[in-house]
Amino acid sequence: MTTKPSLRPLVPHFSSGPCAKRPGWSLQALEKALVGRSHRSKPGKARLKRAIELTREVLEVPANFRIGIVPASDTGAVEMALWTLLGARGVDVLAWESFGEGWVTDVVKQLKLKDARVLKAPYGALPDLAKVDFTRDVIFTWNGTTSGVRVPNGDWIKADREGLTICDATSAAFAQALPFDKLDVVTFSWQKALGGEAAHGMLVLSPRAVARLESFTPSWPVPKIFRLTKGGKLNEAIFEGETINTPSMLCVEDYLDALAWAKAQGGLNGLIRRADANLARIAAWVGRTPWVEFLAKDPATRSNTSVCLEIVDPHVKALAPDAQAAFIKAIAAALELENAAYDVAGHRDAPPHLRVWAGATIEGSDLDALFPWLDWAFAAAKAAMPKAA
Repeated sequence: MTTKPSLRPLVPHFSSGPCAKRPGWSLQALEKALVGRSHRSKPGKARLKRAIELTREVLEVPANFRIGIVPASDTGAVEMALWTLLGARGVDVLAWESFGEGWVTDVVKQLKLKDARVLKAPYGALPDLAKVDFTRDVIFTWNGTTSGVRVPNGDWIKADREGLTICDATSAAFAQALPFDKLDVVTFSWQKALGGEAAHGMLVLSPRAVARLESFTPSWPVPKIFRLTKGGKLNEAIFEGETINTPSMLCVEDYLDALAWAKAQGGLNGLIRRADANLARIAAWVGRTPWVEFLAKDPATRSNTSVCLEIVDPHVKALAPDAQAAFIKAIAAALELENAAYDVAGHRDAPPHLRVWAGATIEGSDLDALFPWLDWAFAAAKAAMPKAA
């Protein structure tokens, strides 16, 4: 039996959403929040516009792209794009984990687009990107949060594409380089790589996406909360901080704090370096640990944020899927009970695995302290297995 470690992570928050707050965060960061004031007041709109400006600066979004704060987290942002932009031409939808599957459901079962192709891959792999048809609109996740698999780069996306590229980047933004020249719609949420609060999404539109909005009207009704145009023209106010619905000014203040921290780390490159260093730490531990492997087999496609790890111990692999899931839950429960790690069980829709957030808000020292605890919890769960197994 592995000896229980004595050193715990200082911050044991390894959830893949909402994610760990930035190092050193405390409630004092929110003292200047514009609570009790209208988001449509002059200072309210100034705060929201500042959030958009800092997002552009840190993410290095081109000046001619629009950035809007929208409701319902990344999901809301993606839904707005799908319901307002699709239908002008055929569409390819890529899915290799649960959120991509959700966009397949929207396109095929809800919008009922007749000219839709679905390109799928199992958890741990990517679809064949060479088969994507860029005469069509293309929908994909940059980083699969529930599989730990990301696209390696944007080289597979054609610069002279005819359709729009709609990219769910919620676990990639602020941790991975996004080639905006290859992307027409980019969505993400505050609760992921910067450790912001939930329920707010970001929608980034290229000039090509704006042109589609102003030249095409979908055949289906568009709910008020999704409407991005007014009188056939883009509603520019949305992209100046005049949100469609009421945002939480407490959450806005927290996002501003996270963006200021991101700037202090050296901006996007600094954030990427931190996440990459965390992935390297995990890879070194996996390399010396016989019972675990990356769910993503190709190193080029391994996420540096939502790191998914499968248990390859033969005794555990021989268990039925339900029993494997119970084994993962036992590990996660033991770690939580010890205040050594919270929320490290993989997503319920994915094959049983452990998932450790490694984005820029995670300190490397906390990962180093986590690894012995993972070894201990695995050994404890294995010792509790029925002898027949």
